[in-house]
Amino acid sequence: MRTARLKHALVAASLLLGGLSASTLPAAADSAGTTAKAAPAASEGIVTAMQRDLGLTRQQAEARIAAEKAAAALAPRLTRAAGSSYAGSWFDAASGRLTVALTPDASDAVRHTIKAAGAEVRTATYSARRLDAAKARIDRLPAPSGVSGWHVDPVANTVVADVLRDHQADNDVRGFLSQARRTGPVTVRTVSAAPRTFAAGTVGGDPYYTGNVRCSIGFSVYGGFVTAGHCGRAGAGVSGWDGSYIGTFQGSSFPDNDYAWVSVGNGWWTVPVVLGWGTVPDQLVRGSAVAPVGSSVCRSGSTSHWHCGTVLALDETVNYSQGAVHQLTKTSVCAEPGDSGGSFITGDQAQGVTSGGWGNCTSGGETWFQPVNEILNRYGLTLHTY
Repeated sequence: MRTARLKHALVAASLLLGGLSASTLPAAADSAGTTAKAAPAASEGIVTAMQRDLGLTRQQAEARIAAEKAAAALAPRLTRAAGSSYAGSWFDAASGRLTVALTPDASDAVRHTIKAAGAEVRTATYSARRLDAAKARIDRLPAPSGVSGWHVDPVANTVVADVLRDHQADNDVRGFLSQARRTGPVTVRTVSAAPRTFAAGTVGGDPYYTGNVRCSIGFSVYGGFVTAGHCGRAGAGVSGWDGSYIGTFQGSSFPDNDYAWVSVGNGWWTVPVVLGWGTVPDQLVRGSAVAPVGSSVCRSGSTSHWHCGTVLALDETVNYSQGAVHQLTKTSVCAEPGDSGGSFITGDQAQGVTSGGWGNCTSGGETWFQPVNEILNRYGLTLHTY
């Protein structure tokens, strides 16, 4: 095991030293890590995982990566251009383009600007501002365990509240939904399982441990790495796959948030690489441009390794048994215990760290992640990029 890990470390170093040819490197991002630029070839590992999990051909996967990069770069500018008429946006996999929803009062000039930029326009009843305000008011309500979460759905133009199928008739659930509907447009969706975090008891050969909990490293930052807050509290010591001391949780928040960062020292170092675990090649990280709803996203974790899916919702509040966690991103990617804290990445752009979900990688499920940019901003960290 030690030999295998040493080999992995050397491979990671070779990536940084230019061991890959230019044709195999992922796309570059600007120094701020917020804007994806045009890429040469797509990452081999991302393409392979997307083919497997999304049922795409290689050509379709490569085309989708390029289209998603363009949509992620375009979304912030068109959001500003739409102003008060903005009603949400998402990546449409069928057309390969960004779709921007506008309220009926949007001017012809705004519609022309958005179409001229290459995005599609859809008319929606409610503005994003109104939906976000409704969700913010719901965030202040005490949520019963039968309500698993809620988020703004830009495609449906409503706030969606997820209710466990077996708890629909509960009085506390009905009371919560009654109050929620007073805040604005709310649609109820029934789900079969409640979300849970993906920490696990100690087993051998995994990235890091704190106490008797095993979790996964998220992304390298200068001075350490980011991960999930439920994996450890500030001041807790962290050991690596070989049992040696890595460092200490410098900051941690859970519930309300689910993020943390760990300092690294004692002979350990950080590299801007996401592990492929032998399933796919290791991935270089070049930035942190936010992927819109509908984009593909892949996850790396120490238990279930590489899996891909799509972004289903942004800024969702998830009601775990330990308490509500806000501003999570929902995905169709599966995960399992021990994957907590692990990396979510779209192309070569860091997205976030695994928080929790339901299901597994045999029967499927959904998984949420805490956006990486929020963690960086909260602790004043800088993402380590290639």
